[in-house]
Amino acid sequence: MTTNPLHIVCPHCHTTNRVARDALGQSPDCGKCHRALFDGHPVALDEAGFEKHVARSQVPVLVDFWAPWCGPCRAMAPAFEQAARELEPGMRLAKLNTEDAQGLAARLQIRSIPTLALFVGGREVARQAGAMGSADIARWARAHTPRA
Repeated sequence: MTTNPLHIVCPHCHTTNRVARDALGQSPDCGKCHRALFDGHPVALDEAGFEKHVARSQVPVLVDFWAPWCGPCRAMAPAFEQAARELEPGMRLAKLNTEDAQGLAARLQIRSIPTLALFVGGREVARQAGAMGSADIARWARAHTPRA
């Protein structure tokens, strides 16, 4: 491994893994569950998973705050899925059902859905409300991600 590995939280078992920066594009696996750390799909998070991914992952985490009853949320879901295939492994994409995590949604002041929020280093750096297409999601996320 290189001298400056990244911490990446597994989307399956939520174990924090150390991954060399130059190995991100080589489909790294989790050291505990041996499943892919990035599989081109957003990870569904609950409140505990959200806290772990945002606090421990050293790649940006883009979260789609949504609810099952929300038509625009359901309409944007395929675009968010496509954006995951485009943005990973440089960014973790995640979905959080605000109906299941109402306390977290309230704490983060999620006022409308769908809302995208980008977290870098454990802190929210950008937020966008409203449904977007996959190209717009990717463009917006890249525009708000600090360069290393």
